[in-house]
Amino acid sequence: MENGTDLHFIEMQSKSRSYPNLQKFTLPFTPPFTPFKTYKGIHFKLLKAEQKMGTMEQNINRLEGQVCRYKASADNSEKIEDELRIEKRKLQRELQIALDKIEEMELTNNHLVKRLEKMKANRNALLSQQ
Repeated sequence: MENGTDLHFIEMQSKSRSYPNLQKFTLPFTPPFTPFKTYKGIHFKLLKAEQKMGTMEQNINRLEGQVCRYKASADNSEKIEDELRIEKRKLQRELQIALDKIEEMELTNNHLVKRLEKMKANRNALLSQQ
């Protein structure tokens, strides 16, 4: 045992001899405070905390990198989305123009079919008169 512990133990024994009932009320033997053990404990906790800080810094750097990549991806997606909207509007205009032309051509076709039928009827009428 260390010198401090020996003195403490001897002191406890002398108290127990002079007061026999004191043993019942004393706390279990605890070694006295030693600065070296405290230093070792604090030093260990410090190393552990530094290690944890290093790990956390690595995680922060990794997460910041992910955030940058996700932001770039989101910006790129928004740009593509805007381009697709513009393309969609352009295609819808072209579709509407094409549908209008089809409708116009159908009307022209119907008109020409009626004129053709009239011409056939007139020709048949002329042929039947001769």
